[in-house]
Amino acid sequence: MKTFTAIVERDLDTKLYVGYVPGFPGAHSQGETLDELQDNLRQVIEMLLEDEELVFQTEFVGIQQIVIQ
Repeated sequence: MKTFTAIVERDLDTKLYVGYVPGFPGAHSQGETLDELQDNLRQVIEMLLEDEELVFQTEFVGIQQIVIQ
C-alpha cells in the first residue's frame, strides 16, 4: 500500500474541487464532491503507477502559512 498527499482547492467559479499530487507529473483531477475527487485521484494515480518509466521529481515536505500585516 502506498500513500500520497494531495493538495485540494475549490474553484469558486465552477464550484469544483481540484486536486493534485505535488511532484507527481500528471496526478491531478477534479470532482463535484471531496469523495468524487478522491476517487478520481485514486484512479489517476493507479493508472500512472502502471508506467514503468515514472520518475518522481520532488518529495512533498509540507505546507506553511505566511502572515502579511
